[in-house]
Amino acid sequence: MTKKEQELKRKNRVRQKIKGTNERPRLSVFRSNKRIYTQLINDEQGKTLVGSSEKDLGKEAKPVTKIKKAKLIGEALAKKALKKKIKKVIFDRGPYRYHGRVKALAEGAREGGLKF
Repeated sequence: MTKKEQELKRKNRVRQKIKGTNERPRLSVFRSNKRIYTQLINDEQGKTLVGSSEKDLGKEAKPVTKIKKAKLIGEALAKKALKKKIKKVIFDRGPYRYHGRVKALAEGAREGGLKF
C-alpha cells in the first residue's frame, strides 16, 4: 500500500463515525507541510459554514512557530463560528494524529469558545 492509500484509509475510518449537522457541524482539519486550514461543514446539506486559515491572522502570524499559528487559527475559527451562533462542533482530525499542530488547533478552538 502506498502512503496516499494508507492516508485515505485512515481518513475514511475516522469519517465513518463522524457526521456534521446544522446544530453540530464537523470541524475538519487539513494540514500541509507549511500551512493548516480548517472548515466547519454541515454534511446534511454539503455546505461549508465557516473556514479559517493563515489569511485570517494577518500580521500576527509572521514571527511565530507553526504550532502557535495553528492555535491562533483555531481561535480565529472559534470567533467566526460564534458570530454565526455555532457553539458545539464535532472534531474531525482526518488522517492526522491528535498531536502537534492538530492538537494546538483544537485547543485554540476550545479556548475561543467552541465545545467538542
